[in-house]
Amino acid sequence: MKILLVEDNPDIGEAIERRLTAIGHILTWNKDGRDVIPWLEASDTDALILDLTLPGADGISILGEIRKHQRGLPVLIITARAEIDDKVSLLDLGADDYLVKPFDMRELEARLRALLRRPVGQFTSRLELGRLVLDPVGRIVTLDGKIMDLGRRELGLLEALMTQAGRVLTRERLMSRLTDLEDGGSENALELLVSRLRRKIAGAGVEVVTVRGVGYLLRVVEDAQV
Repeated sequence: MKILLVEDNPDIGEAIERRLTAIGHILTWNKDGRDVIPWLEASDTDALILDLTLPGADGISILGEIRKHQRGLPVLIITARAEIDDKVSLLDLGADDYLVKPFDMRELEARLRALLRRPVGQFTSRLELGRLVLDPVGRIVTLDGKIMDLGRRELGLLEALMTQAGRVLTRERLMSRLTDLEDGGSENALELLVSRLRRKIAGAGVEVVTVRGVGYLLRVVEDAQV
């Protein structure tokens, strides 16, 4: 997975970088809070490890800004604050999980694995676009209030696209999210899945657009009739 680490402590940053790259993750290490939002807007990132005390911008403000625009990005907070009230506040602000320093690297790995397995956008109550409403917790999609008949993979694809509506998701990222495709996650399997989803959401006021050579995005149909 592509992971952004935001941590200004060189010892902690180097330890995390060594551990996660050693097990195959692609990690970018950023030491300044001011660079986080521009990086996320320009890059395809699967998870964020965020320290709270940073030069340039504090982690709380960064988290708030992220949740305004990127609701589905998994965020793991690493903090020296151990008080219960601080932990509850972090979760209320949109953090998916937290680790209190000092921590064992094996626990960091386990927390990341749990976040990356979690369906995209699970912390939100529901996702809405066009005439579609998706309940990530109940795993239900409705069109004009009627439950749609979507398979598990179709629902997973729709959830990923709705969470990042209007933004292009690369084929590679979608295949990594949907690793249980019948033929092992090939591009052909993804294309067939997209084709089935298109047929099922036709008339829902949204469309899946192919961005040639890159991937797919979901957007509202401008002239959709309600």
